[in-house]
Amino acid sequence: MVNRQDDLVRRFAEACQLGDLAALRAAPDTDAIAVCDGGGLVPAAMGPIHGAEAVAQLAAVLLCGQPGTELTVEAVNGRAGLALHRAAQAIAVVGIKTADARIAVLWIVLNPAKLRGWHR
Repeated sequence: MVNRQDDLVRRFAEACQLGDLAALRAAPDTDAIAVCDGGGLVPAAMGPIHGAEAVAQLAAVLLCGQPGTELTVEAVNGRAGLALHRAAQAIAVVGIKTADARIAVLWIVLNPAKLRGWHR
């Protein structure tokens, strides 16, 4: 039996890997929220991002088409999430909450101090 969260996260990762903007826009719920933690060390959204289109745009900028990166599906806080690596260094980890087969919340950790445990 396929877990709905796992399936949705895999499809979202594939959309990021392919640069499929239509699929990225279709994934978030209308009321989706994204929260970034850059720790003041890397550029990140200063407050929560609201709405499907804005969340999809943020995901596209942070997770899609970055040269030399690899986006993988990983266990994040016990659920399927995403990890973005460049040269064996984690540059983003994304926790994902789903609801009704759509993405409800993205928690995006960009703070290098919090990503050390994710380095390969």
